[in-house]
Amino acid sequence: MTQERSPRSSPAAQERSPRSSPDEPAELIADAVLAVPGVAGLHGGMFGEVATYLPGKRVLGIALGEDSCAVHISVRYPAHVVETAERVRAALAPMLDVPVDVTVEDVLTERTAP
Repeated sequence: MTQERSPRSSPAAQERSPRSSPDEPAELIADAVLAVPGVAGLHGGMFGEVATYLPGKRVLGIALGEDSCAVHISVRYPAHVVETAERVRAALAPMLDVPVDVTVEDVLTERTAP
């Protein structure tokens, strides 16, 4: 029996929780993105529309398709936004054979971090 995580107040906070055993490509991608310095979390977009849907759950901030991968993140200030996005693309390059589009949705400070 799998245990489902309860939703939290922000998409970034929800995705910062480590997964016990990622077994789906979207989960592996999410873990790789969260390991990049400067990334505060994944972001589901204004309405939570950026996600990969899996049986019984979804991975917010990762929209994985056959021909592309969209990654939406929050960056932790004072990390440089463009450099952080480039590091995310570089981290995913060995994992994916499709273009990776990184969108920075938010910049979080210590005051605004979840």
